[in-house]
Order: sequence, then C-alpha cells, then structure tokens
Amino acid sequence: MAEVRLENVTKSFGHVTVIPDLSLIVPDKSFTVLVGPSGCGKSTLLRLIAGLEQPTHGTIRIGDADVTRDEPSKRGISMVFQSYALYPHMSVARNIDFGLRLTKMPAEEREARLAEAARVLALEEYLDRKPSELSGGQRQRVAIGRSIVRNPKVFLFDEPLSNLDAALRTQMRVELAELHQSIDSTMIYVTHDQVEAMTLADQIVVMNRGRIEQIGSPMDLYDTPASVFVAAFIGSPKMNLVPGRALGRPEIATIGIRPEDLEVAESGGLEATTRVVERLGSDTIAYVRVDEVGDLTVRLPGHMRLSGGERLRLYADPARQHHFDADGRRIERVTA
Repeated sequence: MAEVRLENVTKSFGHVTVIPDLSLIVPDKSFTVLVGPSGCGKSTLLRLIAGLEQPTHGTIRIGDADVTRDEPSKRGISMVFQSYALYPHMSVARNIDFGLRLTKMPAEEREARLAEAARVLALEEYLDRKPSELSGGQRQRVAIGRSIVRNPKVFLFDEPLSNLDAALRTQMRVELAELHQSIDSTMIYVTHDQVEAMTLADQIVVMNRGRIEQIGSPMDLYDTPASVFVAAFIGSPKMNLVPGRALGRPEIATIGIRPEDLEVAESGGLEATTRVVERLGSDTIAYVRVDEVGDLTVRLPGHMRLSGGERLRLYADPARQHHFDADGRRIERVTA
C-alpha cells in the first residue's frame, strides 16, 4: 500500500507561510498531478513529501507509516528532477544501477533490476552509451530508470519535461502514461503546464497561493470548475470569463464560456469582429471583440473560412455556461 496522506500540513519560511493548513490524500497507485502557476506552492509540497523540507506543523504518511520526520532515504520514495543529473563519464547502465551498487546489492539482483528497467523504458540498446550520445528524451528515460530500479513505494516528478522541446514533451507524456500502467505504482507529478496535467493525471490537484483550489479527475475540473481560478487555468484555449451584466445577467458576477461552446449564428446572439484567426488544421481559433462584452476566444471547425476583420454573430447556449459568485466560487445554474 502506498497511499500518501498529508494532514493539516503547514510550511513557513521565517514569517512567510507558503503552505497554510493543507490536507490531501493521494490514492494508492494513482497518477496525481499537482498543477498551478509559479509560486503556488506545488514544488514545496513535493519537497515536503520527499523529506527535502520539514513541515512547520502537520503529519505526512506514506502507507501506514508516519514519515513526517524521516530522512528521504527512509521514506520509500524516488524523485525525478527537471535536471537529468546523470554522470557524464558513466555508461547508461552504470548511471541506472549506481545507487544499487552503493547499497552493496548482490550482482545478480542488481542486474535483474537493471534489465527490467531497460526493458520497460526501451533502453536495452543504449546501455553501453554515455549520456552525451543520447537525445534529451533518452536521458530523461535514464533518469527515470535510476528511480525504477530502487522499487520505490512512490515516484515523485518535479517538472521533468520542462527542458524538452514540444515534440519530445508529447512523446514523453505518452511514455510516462505507459510507464504508470506497466509498473502500477503511486506517482505524484508537479507541473505548471495544464496540458500535461490533463493528459497524464487520473487525479489533478489545482493549487493557488499554497492552497488547494480543487481536486478531481481531468474532466471533472474541465466540466465543473469550482472557481474562476480553476476555470481560467484548466483548458486550452482558456475559458472566456465575462461579467454577468454584460450578457444581461446582473445577478451573476461572472459567466464562463468555453471557446468550443460559442457557435456561429445566422441571427441574434452577440455581434463580434474577428481580430486574429489561427488555423491549426483540425481547429480554427478565432480571437474576436464583442462590444460591451470584451475580447473572446472561439474554437471553430478547422475547415471554416474566416479572416481578420470579419463580422459574425455568436451564440452562447445558456445550458453550457458556468456561473460564479462575487467571490469567484462556482454557483448552481441560475435559470433564465
């Protein structure tokens, strides 16, 4: 069992509190992603779980054990960082099993673990190479292999893909998802990229200023964001947020409309002027301006012909709108 449980955890640096009274359950064998903007506390939270930082108050449990004051090496965790941190003079094989050699593990068991990690990560043909002979994605797989051979209870990932280019990030997202399926372990992953969160996680934890805004599956957060913050953060392009009074609904502080929930209408609706049109093949993204409402983003079919400066009418189905109160919290749908 490798459930991770944080109970009333706080973390302060001097007089500055970065994690105020946070409780969280990471289910056993889940892929949980901590996501939020820079400075939201997600990396600090990961370091608390790892034992690289000590909580000011509260309890951290991994499985049945209270690990709050345990050293990182005693927690049964393994961490993969943004930096690969590979030894340049060592082969891939030596980089992967170096930690096992330090523990004096018998050679037969060490070689078996190395072979299994190389198989899972498709590194068999690279074991004799040096890191300088590998691509960025291959180096990241070596860093992950170094964690796999330790058979940890929990894998911790701190923005491991941020140094890769867009194509490699997409490839590595697929490989990480397959890795989770194949080794069936608890994984906690930190990122500021909501696309990574949506594509990798079965549980997302959205953080803001050290607090948890919402916990749920990717589609739960997408379909029913609990706050304006979550609504704006989850989704690409992000949700349109307009004052309720601009749409004739003064009783609602803010109305949210996903770009794909705006439709081109023959008549009625909102009159808009296109500012910029982005053609992405399968989709067309139009940035438009609506008098008395402001700037909106619209996701349209890729084959739709549209140019900058054109006039069009947009319809926003009330049944697909999201309503938020003056404090930015989600409210039940207000009937027309």
